[in-house]
Amino acid sequence: MNNLPSLALSIRQPWAWAIINAGKDIENRSWATKQRGPICIHASQYKPRQVDIDDFNETFRAAIPDEQDRAKICPRHTEALSFHRGGIIGTAEIADCIESSESPWFFGSYGFVLRNVRPVEFVPVKGSLGFFDWRKNLEQPQ
Repeated sequence: MNNLPSLALSIRQPWAWAIINAGKDIENRSWATKQRGPICIHASQYKPRQVDIDDFNETFRAAIPDEQDRAKICPRHTEALSFHRGGIIGTAEIADCIESSESPWFFGSYGFVLRNVRPVEFVPVKGSLGFFDWRKNLEQPQ
């Protein structure tokens, strides 16, 4: 855990899962950032509603049109409620902040371009808005 980046960004499920597992290369935000470099991907505690899952499935189908390919990535991709919530699930590098993209994952005012994504063992920790030092939110210091 000591080798993880100190900053994290909280992302709702199933979008956080898609960054780690489905090649989601853009994190959409209504605000721009100058932040670059490695961060932790924090899966928000927010429990997805059906409309959230429907929006995700529509984007997932556009990003990965072949149903068999989608099934290989996530055989139960409509069961987003079973995804980890409330902790660190991976790391990524923010390479850029953009206002337009051809990526099917881009639909925000701004997109944080993500590279070098890797999963990590789940670390339960409370999230926060914006970029945050996740270690300060641990209940018991590690």
